[in-house]
Amino acid sequence: MVELPYRPATELAAMVRRGEVSARELVEAALQRIEALDGELNAFVLVDAERALETADRVEPGDERPFAGVPIAIKDETPVAGQRLTAGSELFGDFVAEFDAFVVRRLREAGFVIVGRTNMPEFGILPVTEPRRYGPTRNPWDLGRTPGGSSGGSAAAVAAGMVPVAHGADGGGSIRIPAACCGLVGLKPARGRVSRGPAQGDHPLVTDGVLTRTVEDTAGLLDVIAGYELGDATWAPPPSAPFAEAAARDPGRLRIGVSTVPPIDVEVDAASRRAVAEAAELLGSLGHEVSEVDAPWRDLDVLPVFTRVFGTHVSVGAVFAGLVTGRQPTPELVEPLTWSIYEHIRQMAGYDYVLALSQLQTLARGMLSLWTSHDVVLTPALGSRPVAIGEIDACSEDPWEDFRRSGAFVPFTAMFNVSGQPAISLPLFEGEDGLPLAVQLAGPPAGEEVLISLAAQLEAARPWAERRPAVAA
Repeated sequence: MVELPYRPATELAAMVRRGEVSARELVEAALQRIEALDGELNAFVLVDAERALETADRVEPGDERPFAGVPIAIKDETPVAGQRLTAGSELFGDFVAEFDAFVVRRLREAGFVIVGRTNMPEFGILPVTEPRRYGPTRNPWDLGRTPGGSSGGSAAAVAAGMVPVAHGADGGGSIRIPAACCGLVGLKPARGRVSRGPAQGDHPLVTDGVLTRTVEDTAGLLDVIAGYELGDATWAPPPSAPFAEAAARDPGRLRIGVSTVPPIDVEVDAASRRAVAEAAELLGSLGHEVSEVDAPWRDLDVLPVFTRVFGTHVSVGAVFAGLVTGRQPTPELVEPLTWSIYEHIRQMAGYDYVLALSQLQTLARGMLSLWTSHDVVLTPALGSRPVAIGEIDACSEDPWEDFRRSGAFVPFTAMFNVSGQPAISLPLFEGEDGLPLAVQLAGPPAGEEVLISLAAQLEAARPWAERRPAVAA
């Protein structure tokens, strides 16, 4: 039973379908792991055991839904009907969502059993998961370090074998960063690939996705959650075939550009540069055309403009929380960093947001020129090793400084939220510190198929799924 949550979700569903294991047994195994480990890791903010077991008991052998009976966890910023939603903030109080987000509805329809909600930084702002309300989530590979953020609870839960897969969302790297910290596969789908409904028509930066241990699971879940929903303001064109087929397809000979130059003025550590060099060598050995590129984002100085757009949406989230709970944002109800962003955005004129969004779109057009001569670009996933718990603090005396410091930790991810391109973090290597060491691959607009095919080829050449942190033994 201890081994079950470490099996791929596709394999577990097949076992349920054949009657080799019951959905209840899968859910009980997940709940036992959560009970055994979460006191130490703090990955979950809510465990819904009773409803999960009731749902599991309705799954029978022969169920043809692609993931019938497989446990999953949902990040605590996404509505699940009947469950508390807080986005890591005291501002929400004990607010309970009355509806499922479309992505949650699709996961349910695919047969997944929701076992609980995972921890995240307040409003998903920081790349570490240490909200004042719930306390820090710890990295299963090193309890003194962060699992990343903002989908840090989801990543810790999967890495520790509490659940085989978990939901995440990515507005600046929030799937790829925790995947890199915890040794998982983390795909940020293309803008518009996954509906943000029914609460939003679209979002200029954020998209939903999943954290998994295998490329096959990532592809299979993308087939489940991707696609147009009625009322979506923007959507990505459909793939030529199911994404699961892309995971089984040879990518062919690709033109791979390589860069370790960050878009902001920070020093990239030696481990991250080494990972890129070794990944480039591996790609070359697989027959791809690999070359260093002059990074078009080198002098963009994107952080101030990104902060105005990202911060506006954070502030809208705080206002929304006030509308649904009747509690307005105050320094007592939100963390100092959230309050600083909220106050900063309130002082902006309305046209400042529109101007900043237009500037980001202009920057993205220039950056995307690189993909006219390359199919995929390889970069570090992180700028440094996973930071220590408390090193980046939303409640410090100077939260803006901590926000700026977080850029040195994760300089490579947000630019692909700006451009809307798909990007994936892969845990190809191991660092000298014993933690996973990942790289990032970015594909062309709406080009998840090529990324998934290439990622599967890399996984076959250098498998990672059997690596496990000691805490999970």
